[in-house]
Parts: sequence; C-alpha cells; structure tokens
Amino acid sequence: QVQLAESGGGLVQAGGSLRLSCAASGRTFSSYAMGWFRQAPGKEREFVAAISWGGGRVYYADSGKGRFTISRDNAKNTVYLQMNSLKPEDTAVYYCAASETSYYYTLTRGSAYDYWGQGTQVTVSS
Repeated sequence: QVQLAESGGGLVQAGGSLRLSCAASGRTFSSYAMGWFRQAPGKEREFVAAISWGGGRVYYADSGKGRFTISRDNAKNTVYLQMNSLKPEDTAVYYCAASETSYYYTLTRGSAYDYWGQGTQVTVSS
C-alpha cells in the first residue's frame, strides 16, 4: 500500500505563493501518476493538477493554469504543487493522490485515484 503525506500548507496573503509537497512511501512511487485535488468548505472536491509517471505530461484545471505548477522528484518520492498569485478562492484543503491508471484523461476525476493523503490546509486572505 502507498502512504501519502502532504505538507506546506498555511496562511498567505492574496498574491503570495506556497509550495505544497507530498511525500510517498510504500510501493514504488515512480509507477504512479500523481494528482492534486482541493475541497473548500461546503463545496465539492475539485481537480487541480496531475502529472504522469515520468513527469513528461502535466494537466491543470482552468482555475490554476498560469499560476500553478505540478512537478515530481521520483528520487525523493515526492510530488510538488507550486502555487503562485494565490487568490482567496484558492482557500481549501489540498489533497495529494496516487493513481495506477494509464488513461491520463481520467486523472481529473477523483475516482481514478487509488490512494489519498490526509490533506493540508491552504488559506488565502483577501
């Protein structure tokens, strides 16, 4: 089984930046596609970004395009989400997830993921 642990969340002012990290342990990290999702209070969980096994393909929700960057370091078993120009509407709990799927078009759906982290809170003040 894969265990995922997010870190790097916190409180920032609008326009600021955060880098979230997700450290994986257990089975081979590099064999999984990885994704980030977020859920704001009273709202549905939504897709943020995903990255393929080798890091050659990345996918972003429209909400984060141009502001967010997903990357991975397989040697460190870690995936990152760099978030710049943060807005109050980015406030949410951010979750890291791992998927065994080869069908990357499914990675915008939470159902495509096999393992989830505990989440890290991101709060952006206005």
